[in-house]
Amino acid sequence: MTTNLFGDILSDEASMLVGGLGLACSGNIGAEAAVFEPVHGSAPKLVGTGSANPMATFLSAAMMLDYLGETDHAARLRLAVEGVIGAGGTTTDLGGSFSTSQVTAEVSANLRSIE
Repeated sequence: MTTNLFGDILSDEASMLVGGLGLACSGNIGAEAAVFEPVHGSAPKLVGTGSANPMATFLSAAMMLDYLGETDHAARLRLAVEGVIGAGGTTTDLGGSFSTSQVTAEVSANLRSIE
């Protein structure tokens, strides 16, 4: 546990270990509530470009599902994301050529195929 300032610094630095902010999910868990979000926030500079990486949003949703006790659904979502990354379906920040909507469609398709 740390303060928000140092948490932001540490999470930004740690995101480099997994490929960048586009994959860095986060959860702020308190005694009575929790908030889950991608480390990069809403990425306002990328609005309308189709280049924002939605993977951290999906992974943050998986963290939320774990927190809510929906571990099977969380695992399925992580597998769907990992499958897209493994197949090279990534945005330019991870060396791919997919748009935000293409990545989202691929993750959705993978999610439907995982039982």
